[in-house]
Amino acid sequence: MNFFGPYLNMWKNYVNFSDRTTVRGYWMAVLVNIIASTILGIIGIKLLISLYSLATFIPGIAMCVRRLRDSGRKWGWIFISLVPLVGWIILIVMLCKASMPEDDVPVV
Repeated sequence: MNFFGPYLNMWKNYVNFSDRTTVRGYWMAVLVNIIASTILGIIGIKLLISLYSLATFIPGIAMCVRRLRDSGRKWGWIFISLVPLVGWIILIVMLCKASMPEDDVPVV
């Protein structure tokens, strides 16, 4: 899979909350997303940055839910990020965990 493959999968499956996403697929899409946001920040057009952030909100949540499912957790764990200070750290650790084998759920 190429560098932009996981990022394109994020957009193709932007409302798919039921499948799974691999560790590599998740973090490569996050990396491309950060690079795109940085480039838009350097350009400095506030409206464009806001539109891009709004456009990536639902696909990012869907990808996070699929990644949690792939690591063997329920989708509700995404709300751990609402806990001040440690919530994001716990969620990042969960997103870095290895995939759990499940035969009946496809990996996107």
